[in-house]
Amino acid sequence: MFSVTRLIDVPAGHLVRVADSLQKLTADCGAHHAVVAPTLAGSRNGGDLLMHLRFERKDNWQSVAAEVETTLTDPAITRVNGADYHGAPTVIAERTPGTVYRTLLLRVEADAGAEKVDKFEADLRALPGYVSSISAWQLSRPAHTVGATEWTHVFEQEFSDADGIMGPYLMHPFHWAVVDQWFDPECPNSIVRARVCHSFCECPPTVLR
Repeated sequence: MFSVTRLIDVPAGHLVRVADSLQKLTADCGAHHAVVAPTLAGSRNGGDLLMHLRFERKDNWQSVAAEVETTLTDPAITRVNGADYHGAPTVIAERTPGTVYRTLLLRVEADAGAEKVDKFEADLRALPGYVSSISAWQLSRPAHTVGATEWTHVFEQEFSDADGIMGPYLMHPFHWAVVDQWFDPECPNSIVRARVCHSFCECPPTVLR
């Protein structure tokens, strides 16, 4: 699968208009899944609108990319962060499909050694197994990034609901005892020092399937 994620900053007075334009454009763009929705409270550096498109192949995106990117040059839009990437989701079959899609864009420091990065990625991959509110997830390295930061990873999940992020996920002991060490600048293992984009929105079931 080939995915495209954009986190769009747009003033409240223009949000509905921009969302409508993107929803109409992406409704029949050939995407396997398409989500364009306002971000939910608790998102950090996550934009006001979250657009996530999931295609069978990169070619499918390239056929509509120019039109989508033109729409994102709307004068009301003040900032766009995002990434394009290949990947295959992991679905936890025994869990109910979620209603909230969450993405995390992050940058690992260039001087982080390969062994540390491998351990960091292994910890991220292990996390969903501990958090019952996650029903599907994917960890990817972008082929192309958008924004002032050159993102190195995209970590996505399908959650039962927004409370499943703020409670069972962020407050889980595995998260704060194992995963947080990679992000906390006061920890010696920290390799993510740039500001991350943590964004989530309501979504149709099975967006990561």
